[in-house]
Amino acid sequence: AKTVVTFAPNFPVFFFSLFRLEHFFGMALLRTVRAASKLWSPLIVGRPCSTTAAALQQQATPELPTSYQSPFVKVQNYQDDPKEVMISKSILLDGKKLALKIRSEVKEEVTAWVEAGNRPPCLVAILVGENPASTTYVRNKALAAEKTGIKGKTINLPSTISEEELLDLLKSLNEHPDVDGILVQLPLPGHIDERLICNAVIPQKDVDGFHVLNIGRLCRMEQTMLPATPYGVMELIKLTGIETKGKTAVVIGRSRNVGLPIALLLMIPGGDATTTVCNSKTTDKQMMRYIEKADIVVSAVGRPNLITGDMLKQGAVVIDVGITRITDRDTGKSRLVGDVHFESASQKAGYITPVPGGVGPMTVAMLMRNTLTAARKEINYEQ
Repeated sequence: AKTVVTFAPNFPVFFFSLFRLEHFFGMALLRTVRAASKLWSPLIVGRPCSTTAAALQQQATPELPTSYQSPFVKVQNYQDDPKEVMISKSILLDGKKLALKIRSEVKEEVTAWVEAGNRPPCLVAILVGENPASTTYVRNKALAAEKTGIKGKTINLPSTISEEELLDLLKSLNEHPDVDGILVQLPLPGHIDERLICNAVIPQKDVDGFHVLNIGRLCRMEQTMLPATPYGVMELIKLTGIETKGKTAVVIGRSRNVGLPIALLLMIPGGDATTTVCNSKTTDKQMMRYIEKADIVVSAVGRPNLITGDMLKQGAVVIDVGITRITDRDTGKSRLVGDVHFESASQKAGYITPVPGGVGPMTVAMLMRNTLTAARKEINYEQ
């Protein structure tokens, strides 16, 4: 009998062994990569990086290059551990800090003005009704006036005051020799014509810059009392060193007191930007087409989350003038938000303003500047 010996390998066992070897070396490699990523990823500036919360507490903050100015860190919590820390590329345009600088300069000039033998500038604010937001705004303006050496006075009127009574009051303030600036806090009750009231303040004392003559002089590129909020937006841009000349700008909102004056200031000499204005009749598709090509985006609508990061050009300057009080669904508390979805936009924009703390403080600072301008009678309305 002939014995035949054959080699019949056990294929299931063979492939299982190969799998175990591959799994061993693969997991070893994976552990090495993970260890290296934890060591180096926080040092890669300009890219989102992650590390565990415990490791963050042990690591020193990485030194950032000088080109990465004033970064701010946005901590985002995710359902999966570890928690991630996203470093934004945007530079925060701190309106509070710049406003303090301007108010400090105004204070020095007011002090010099008084030491030269002049009386302190006087600003009168008129508050009609008890609108909580308006009350807060007027209080902030009064505090700013006090801190800059400007004599501030607030006149509180009932919401039932007639239009004629308010016009009579403005007439007396216009004629008062010791009153330099007058502002009527908007909005006014429905039975009062806001445009009529704004034009009842003489241009020389119109520190809000709402009078038709002041707006007309702005259109004609003549020296004028600039509207405080647009004035603040332009100062915020200029003091930060942002170039507007030859840039493409989009202003969303065409209100007479904010949107249109901002667009004018961006277009006229000194701004020199190619400017597009979007309004309520602009379609969403059109607006997105303009925004995605814009170097500068200014939104003044009052509609939360109107602009998101995916709509922006990489490195765009984003100025959020809108402000809306909403109720947080998670906490149930009210908070202020702008037109721009800050979390997503800050990952795409080059510069961005927060809400609050961006344009608002600049508006108050420019009101102080306008009051001093009115007191010194720097604008010749006879020309």
